Amino acid sequence: MLLGINTCGPTGSIALARCSDDAISLVAQTELAGKTYAAQFVLKIHGLLKEHGSRLEDLKTIVVVNGPGSFTGVRIGLSSAKALAQALSLPLLAVSRLALLAKKAGTDAAALDAGRGEFYFRAQSREKLLTSEEIRRQLDGVLGVCEESTAQSFPGAVLVDPPSAADALVFAAPRLLAKDFDEVATLDGNYVRRSDAELFARQGDRGSPAVTAKVE
Repeated sequence: MLLGINTCGPTGSIALARCSDDAISLVAQTELAGKTYAAQFVLKIHGLLKEHGSRLEDLKTIVVVNGPGSFTGVRIGLSSAKALAQALSLPLLAVSRLALLAKKAGTDAAALDAGRGEFYFRAQSREKLLTSEEIRRQLDGVLGVCEESTAQSFPGAVLVDPPSAADALVFAAPRLLAKDFDEVATLDGNYVRRSDAELFARQGDRGSPAVTAKVE
């Protein structure tokens, strides 16, 4: 039994699949409501396994989408996947949300809204943080997107549903069958952009004025 995890977007999902010698067959998928990943995660996994007559001990591999996207979502999904992998001595495999999106849209490039007028962009297996103008200058072909706001910024883009945990399991099939796993201890989130906390910390290290919040 394989477990897929994706908590990078406004809503998340977990999925179960079975792996034979040459194929991945989806068993079930369930959604996780946004902003409650941490509270739902373990209970949802146990519930999904129980529903299909399985236990944690029946899991053989975990596939996790490790970003880019919500910093909190990426961290929750990745840390939970790593904790399960270590506790159960399971191999772990991470996939890019942008790579999933491009595959789902059938395009060579993909973009996700990163806020602040910027987009996470993938083309030729490279991922960057760019403005819409920069993407238009670099884009060679059709763009895959999964958000209405991003589609409005790029007329002509292919709009598809957001990639899910089930999509991640199917996408990872070649690597799963080849046993091309990641190193659990060193695997990190694919953030593309550092969090505000990290940026402020770096500014502080350089002697920039400290940023403080007034508490009332």
